[in-house]
Amino acid sequence: MTRAIRIHEHGGPEVMRLEDVDVGEPGPGEARVRHAAVGLNFIDTYHRTGLYPVSLPSGLGMEAAGVIEAVGEGVTELSPGQRVAYAAGPPGAYAEARVVAADRLVPLPDAVDDETAAAAMLKGMTVEYLIRRTHRVSAGETVLLHAAAGGVGLVACQWLKHLGATVIGTVGSDEKAELARAHGCDHPIVYTREDFAARVRELVPGGVPVVYDSVGAATFEASLDCLAPRGLMVSFGNASGKPPALEVGALAQKGSLFLTRPTLMTYVAARADLLESAAAVFDVIARGAVTIAIGQRFPLADAAEAHRALEDRATTGSTVLIP
Repeated sequence: MTRAIRIHEHGGPEVMRLEDVDVGEPGPGEARVRHAAVGLNFIDTYHRTGLYPVSLPSGLGMEAAGVIEAVGEGVTELSPGQRVAYAAGPPGAYAEARVVAADRLVPLPDAVDDETAAAAMLKGMTVEYLIRRTHRVSAGETVLLHAAAGGVGLVACQWLKHLGATVIGTVGSDEKAELARAHGCDHPIVYTREDFAARVRELVPGGVPVVYDSVGAATFEASLDCLAPRGLMVSFGNASGKPPALEVGALAQKGSLFLTRPTLMTYVAARADLLESAAAVFDVIARGAVTIAIGQRFPLADAAEAHRALEDRATTGSTVLIP
């Protein structure tokens, strides 16, 4: 038996319950992992509310790091006692231990501790695919990044600077502006009091080649006005709600724009892609190009409080739950 956060209905943080669950033995192709740290991500709130529906009852959480306790039949790449991390479905990482598909586990290098891994896997690999594959950012480019002081944002600011890009980032307060600036954001914009689209056009009159938007409803339409002709709008989150419906012709009117709605799961569906993406994350961490800022730590039992803080935009950087 182990303890895990479960939901039996969709709703607010109050639907989350800490329960005793039977972990069981790993089956063929599986491994049982004892968690040392669990990552908190906005997608967890989408599963909780039903924005991204899950079968009920359900666990929550996509990301954790820990030690393998046992492996099932056919698992040859991994062994008990090995440190691993993962950032993949189905939800259920908010637990002291769980059984997961072995091909979703990534061995951890000694240079990356458990909390850093739990905070870095999903966010780091998200940044990796966004800036290296969805749009391969080149030195000298200027990009617009929303939520620049969030967990993904702080990783992205650092990695983008490492690539030689200029970063314009939106944030919700002066404090977050300073935090983003300290992590490589060249031009923080406090969007709660300033028209970010107008400011972007002041900084880059011709528009930026790419916008990375995890905020959604509050920023989507104005983001399109920040793009250069044939620019790419990357909508990868809904922190403020789903973006509004888009008339396809608007993309033509605004300069033959491109629009994509990518997900990490698509980009790491193949194990080779998963390992390559994780290796890139571990490499920039090991070289000091990216530092994972853990702004908050909550006991697993206080996961509901962690969700409230995240949704109230009261967090900075990454948040981890400690089983």
